[in-house]
Amino acid sequence: MTLKLHCFGESGNSYKAALALELAGLDWEPVFVDFFGGAARTPEFREFSAMAEAPVLVDGDATLSQSGAIQQYITDKTGKFGGRPEDKYEVLRWVLWDNHKMSSQAGMTRFLINFLPEQHRSQEVINFMQGRLKAGYATLEHHLESREWIVGDGLTNADISCCSYLYYPEPFGFDRAEWPNIDAWLTRISEQPGWKHPYDLMPGNPSDRA
Repeated sequence: MTLKLHCFGESGNSYKAALALELAGLDWEPVFVDFFGGAARTPEFREFSAMAEAPVLVDGDATLSQSGAIQQYITDKTGKFGGRPEDKYEVLRWVLWDNHKMSSQAGMTRFLINFLPEQHRSQEVINFMQGRLKAGYATLEHHLESREWIVGDGLTNADISCCSYLYYPEPFGFDRAEWPNIDAWLTRISEQPGWKHPYDLMPGNPSDRA
């Protein structure tokens, strides 16, 4: 049975789930959520996803939201990206760190700079968020100084979670050239068989709304 991922290309959190599905080799297809058209705020979508957020994974009778939970579901289904048994909580630790320190900051900052109407943008807020992001990049850069992967000796959900927003082309305060260890790690991930850029993996692209 084909799994369905309700998602949109601009969403880094959707990308975490989509990339995990793709790299795991599962039979899946994206279902476009017109987030910028207000689709996630409709009563119909809230019936489907009480949190009114994408991504949402549908696998037969199972419906699951939140990217970290979806990633774990894929791991439980395929045995991939969980790392060694003794790495379970270290992988989880980095997924939670990313959700709090990286993805949430990057998603908001990228939205403020690129998708919010200019008259509503606050440069003070953007500067504050970019400062928090810089601290997150520094943590990840230091961690990757003597290792190829965030946990263990191969790709795990920790990598898939932390990398998600860092492939997007829109400016939000991240320059790969300033973070050589992160840059090399992103290259390693993109060299994995089946890797695709978020705009190639999911429907939805800022150019579609230009």
